[in-house]
Amino acid sequence: MPRNVTTLAVSKYICAADELCRKSGLHITMGDDFEEYVRITSRLPGKSPTYPFFRPDCSDLPPRKVFWIVGRDREGRVAHAQGMRLDDLSNTNLAEHLGSLRAFFSHPNLQAGLDSSCSCYAPNARKITGLVAYHGDMWLREDFRGRGLLVIISRLAFGLAWARWSPDFIYGLVPGWGIENGVVNRYGYLHREPHGSVLRLPAQGIDDDDWLVWLTRDELLRMLSHTSEIAVEP
Repeated sequence: MPRNVTTLAVSKYICAADELCRKSGLHITMGDDFEEYVRITSRLPGKSPTYPFFRPDCSDLPPRKVFWIVGRDREGRVAHAQGMRLDDLSNTNLAEHLGSLRAFFSHPNLQAGLDSSCSCYAPNARKITGLVAYHGDMWLREDFRGRGLLVIISRLAFGLAWARWSPDFIYGLVPGWGIENGVVNRYGYLHREPHGSVLRLPAQGIDDDDWLVWLTRDELLRMLSHTSEIAVEP
């Protein structure tokens, strides 16, 4: 663990990131009630539906293991959303977790529906184990894009995840266009492998082939040690 990364340093970064968002006209709120979150996100024009990861009718989402971030403009209209959840994979690994559909459903046999499946072909997914945080459902309204906010809001979520859970890994699942256009680079993920989640959920209208992207705990701490110094500069 980098010596200069402390809870105080990360707390300062979180506060500084929140202030940077405010200066850009984005007012951040945080919560852990995902029924409320789905009510919010289901009404957002241009945002794809929230996946079972963060839907309480599909997944068990106890407050101590989840949080969401929502940003509103100066008129109070929602302009940003993202979610984070923690899974204890100490006795398994991410490839098995995804393949079993437990990443998406509390009771896959009862909830997933006919012909549902998930295959993870990313080789390093089997090395992702322990306390593992999933970061997803990222959305930023079009008029807020191009301001550098993707960097700030993703690192804000990473800082909050470290402060709450100190996970061994943080991962995401992103479509190919997110790799091609460099969006994942702005999020801050250092590793990526194709076919991380080949997901078929016919009842949900989902047919995806996403990349696996991730950070280790040490990489996250190095990132926060660097960005916290930048963020708190006057």
